[in-house]
Amino acid sequence: MRILALDPGTVRVGVAVSDEMRWIARPLEFLPAEPFAPLVERLKELIRDQQVELIVVGMPRNMDGSYGCAAAKAREFVAALKDVILVPIRTWDERLTTVSAAKALRSGGTKAAQQRGRIDSAAAAVLLQGYLDSLAP
Repeated sequence: MRILALDPGTVRVGVAVSDEMRWIARPLEFLPAEPFAPLVERLKELIRDQQVELIVVGMPRNMDGSYGCAAAKAREFVAALKDVILVPIRTWDERLTTVSAAKALRSGGTKAAQQRGRIDSAAAAVLLQGYLDSLAP
């Protein structure tokens, strides 16, 4: 079974998925954050198609570890998902995931103009890889 990661933003939600062994995360796609109903329907398709048994949602934190207004929005997103998705959902610290994703895309030759959208799914993959690494013995 796989783990799905979501990096929610105001415009797009980045999506990544683990391999079956839960060792490696890979970017999957990005979805429009609004309207919510089509987002949920696509997530349900991904859960079924990818055989997902857990969803990890990025929780924004300030560099000092405190939570700000972005975290409140992420909590609202998680609460809304829990009302319509049956798979367990947990949050994970997403500090610097977008920065790491942008660096990885640049080092891979992706120009800044081409990063829009791709950076969201790449950030979700960075988030998920951090979670997967935490599971390793």
